[in-house]
Amino acid sequence: MDGRVAIVTGGGRGIGAATARRLAARGARVVVNYSRSAAEAEALAAELPEAIAVRADVGDDGEARALAGAALDRFGRIDLLVNNAGTTKFANHEDLDALSADDWLDIYRLNVVGAWQVIRACAEPMREVGGGAVVNVASVAGVFGHGSSVAYAASKGAMITMTKSLARALAPAIRVNAVAPGYVGTGWFGDRLGEEGLARLDAQIAASVPLAKAGSAEDIADVIVTFLSDEMRLVTGEVLLVDAGSHLDVGGSRRPGREMR
Repeated sequence: MDGRVAIVTGGGRGIGAATARRLAARGARVVVNYSRSAAEAEALAAELPEAIAVRADVGDDGEARALAGAALDRFGRIDLLVNNAGTTKFANHEDLDALSADDWLDIYRLNVVGAWQVIRACAEPMREVGGGAVVNVASVAGVFGHGSSVAYAASKGAMITMTKSLARALAPAIRVNAVAPGYVGTGWFGDRLGEEGLARLDAQIAASVPLAKAGSAEDIADVIVTFLSDEMRLVTGEVLLVDAGSHLDVGGSRRPGREMR
């Protein structure tokens, strides 16, 4: 990926930060996008060989376009995009009063509309350099309807559908794929549970999935970077479950794995 320019939204922490590091290791110049994690994003950009940190709320179309503009101003091109920025609200699926209409709109604004807006802002610059690749970070929640809340699962289902629509619409110049992680032990859970609680949850997940491993940010980043690479040049419109085999539990009996990213 020498010389290529990659934008990673939600790049300051977790899967986004791990992906930025993997891309840089393969020679890409990286734009680390963040909305709140300023210190972490700036530190990450300083750590990488050629990178900048850019604050933008991608749910705002003007800021999404400014993010693409910042990449062009600094590096002169855009080749790769990882739509990793996302949000949720933890809410019991059986409690229909746990989510307000505003909760739904907030989640869709970032998880779906934000990803759409960044793709739209990057599409023409990608065409100008002969093509590009996009990976949307969805979730197994969008396939099976579980996860942190009904609204989150629905938003990731919408992202999966959007991936397929845009893979068709943007071909042949731009490939669009998605990864759908299962449980990943990132700050989403660490912030709620603390270090010891996260370690216990990791152990529970590892005991409940066929591959006996709780997913890490680096595990997902490896798959994302593979999708972006030329080795996947004939792959578009694909959604890959990266969940240590948890989807094989079709009955949903393994309770610890149901609250996923």
